[in-house]
This record gives sequence, C-alpha cells and structure tokens, in this order.
Amino acid sequence: MDDKLLYDHKKLNATLNRLAYELVENHDNFHNTAIIGLQPRGVFPARIIRQKIEDIIKVKIKYGELDFTFFRDDYRTNDKPLSASPIHIPFSTENMNIILIDDVLFTGRSIRSAMDALVGFGRPAKVELCVLIDRKYNRENPIAPDYVGKVVDTRGHIQKVKVDWEENNYKVWLINA
Repeated sequence: MDDKLLYDHKKLNATLNRLAYELVENHDNFHNTAIIGLQPRGVFPARIIRQKIEDIIKVKIKYGELDFTFFRDDYRTNDKPLSASPIHIPFSTENMNIILIDDVLFTGRSIRSAMDALVGFGRPAKVELCVLIDRKYNRENPIAPDYVGKVVDTRGHIQKVKVDWEENNYKVWLINA
C-alpha cells in the first residue's frame, strides 16, 4: 500500500483556520483562556492557531509550550536516553481555561502525561484538547479531543500519520511503517 496524502497545504491551512474560529466561538476573547502547545510536534499547530486567533480577535492571548517527557509512563523503561524540550509557560494556570494543542492523537498516553505535567503550573478550571489528526480507534486511555481537524482510521501500529511542518508547505501523510 502506498503512502497517502491526507492534507495538502491548502486544505491543512483551511482546517487550521476552522479550528481557530471554533476556539474563538467557544472562548470569550480568551480573557481567562490560554493555549499550550505540546512539545515537540504540537507547538507547530499551536503557534499557527494562536496567531490566527490573535488576528481574528485583535487581542494578544496567553500562550505556552509544555514538555511532558519526564511524566511519561515509559520514562524509566526506555533504553535510549530521553531528552526534554524547553518548557515555556510564563503564567499560572490556576483557575484558567487551558487548551492543549497537539498534532496527532493516537493512544492518549501523551495527553495523559501532559495533563499530569500541567498541574505543576496550577489547577486549571477546565482543560480542552485540540488536535489536528485524531487516530480515533487506537486509544489506550479514555481521552477524546474537543476540537478535531480530521479523524483518520489507521491500522494500529502498522500505519503512522506524519505531519510535515515545512514553512508555507504543510502536509499530512498516512504512511506505512
């Protein structure tokens, strides 16, 4: 089976616009809401969506980037050393509405780890999840996104979703592992 292009740049950009408008629709000028991109790959859609929202509402919104490497359930069982990305959350999440953004939701383990890491910055009033691709039928944890770009049915670990974030030429592929 050949690799399949799920999104070309034009369609992916339209989806990012739609997600930004959905977030604006559900959050009053982001007064008490922040966006947090999940390291490493979720920061790309998070930065783009954040910029689109700021262009729409003409207000600077709170934004951070979270690495959850040391909260992973396989942290101590991994043979190769894990390296963490910088964490940048210059605000308390206490009583805030937090929107976590990632590129692909697969088993839900990364999101569970991210939520564990997030508590170190305060107890949010609400946490929502926005993902570009939802590999819906492969969950290991009871986690579901609130905002979804596209749902893709994949054959477990045999197929992968690859997101290329090459500047001004974003693409999403379904590839055979």
